[in-house]
Amino acid sequence: MTTGRVRYSARTHVGLKRPVNEDSILALPDEELWLVSDGMGGHDAGDYASRLIADLVATIEPGLLPSDRMHALRALIQKAHGIIQETAVERGVETIGATVVSLMLADGHFVALWAGDSRLYRLRDGAIQMLSRDHSLVAELVEAGHISWDEAERLPQSNAITRAVGVGDELVLDKVRGDAQPGDRFLLCSDGLTKYATFAMLEKVLREAPIETISDRLVQIALDGGGADNISVIVVDIG
Repeated sequence: MTTGRVRYSARTHVGLKRPVNEDSILALPDEELWLVSDGMGGHDAGDYASRLIADLVATIEPGLLPSDRMHALRALIQKAHGIIQETAVERGVETIGATVVSLMLADGHFVALWAGDSRLYRLRDGAIQMLSRDHSLVAELVEAGHISWDEAERLPQSNAITRAVGVGDELVLDKVRGDAQPGDRFLLCSDGLTKYATFAMLEKVLREAPIETISDRLVQIALDGGGADNISVIVVDIG
């Protein structure tokens, strides 16, 4: 879809193994805001958590100034954190939660908030950069320089995340911000894609695929790789 100077493509897929899609995606192009959330806790829990996050963020007041919009986004994710915790207590469930990664554009800049291992990438001048950093056990090995992100995906504990919305007393959302230049292409995705797509694979598709087909191309990579998890992608082009 196209809105002003920004074009985007979004798709979520249940994959080939899971009975329920516990991922949720949200596109608010008029507010220049996009979000991917990956639920955890099983059917009737993970899908609830991710959908709650997306639904709450969808209520953001339109037309806010950029700084107010960012604060509102953070507040709505924090609100979801509290509601999910309360729901887990009511249901007598130990863990209900969801990852989240969000992208907001304003005045030639971007800001992203995230928790968990859903990711944000940027393609600029044909080169890919991972802008987020996973909150996971294997991320510590990557940050220490022992392994690459691609190698981390192949480790048995790659799914063990250390931070999520709804999990733990306090939710700390990480933030990254920077400039958004014409020609930049952003990718938000759940780990259902990155389990199967290396940096080189992502870079190639992001460099070559038109916005009209890129989400299908990315989802197909995960399906061809086995599709053992739900798959969610949003690609945002800066015109």
